[in-house]
Amino acid sequence: MSPSFTAFGRTQDIVDTAEFALQQQQVKVLYTDHHGWLQGWLRYRLGDASDAADLAHDTFVRLMVRPRSFDDGRQARAYLRTIANGLCIDLWRHREIERAWLETLAAQPESHAPSAEEQTAVLQALREIDGMLRHLPPKAARAFVLTMACGMTHQETARELGVSSRMVRHYTTRAMLHCMQLEARHLAQTGLPAP
Repeated sequence: MSPSFTAFGRTQDIVDTAEFALQQQQVKVLYTDHHGWLQGWLRYRLGDASDAADLAHDTFVRLMVRPRSFDDGRQARAYLRTIANGLCIDLWRHREIERAWLETLAAQPESHAPSAEEQTAVLQALREIDGMLRHLPPKAARAFVLTMACGMTHQETARELGVSSRMVRHYTTRAMLHCMQLEARHLAQTGLPAP
């Protein structure tokens, strides 16, 4: 390796380190200037101080992962509010999934109730599937739910969505591909071999 290339690499490392330090300093200033406001906004929106504190924290964690610069405080607050609003929606979706799961469990005979560990695994899987469905176009997600969860045929789903049966097959195939990718990521995280 040439000395000039090595020197460039070291210089780039110094620049990267300095840039990272500057970004973290900017996040610290944003936190100091806007955390109280954001937490108050979230407390008003959620009606719960604990949830507001958690989501305000999560908002700034996201900002640390992807730092940004802002021209003024209004721009910073608009961006923070956008991130926090998305986190609120995620929280509400997770709670809705949890509520539906608990209702399903309550309707089961006690002898068929899964263990606490199985319940947690199912709830986590439901959240992951919800996340996967949110990344699909709305009609593809709805086609998947109607055919897989509701047991509708492709023809019934096509009538419901106002599309062809062929399009329903395309939608469900796309959703199944996303499910398989989700399963592959899960297996990779747990270190288990694929079936």
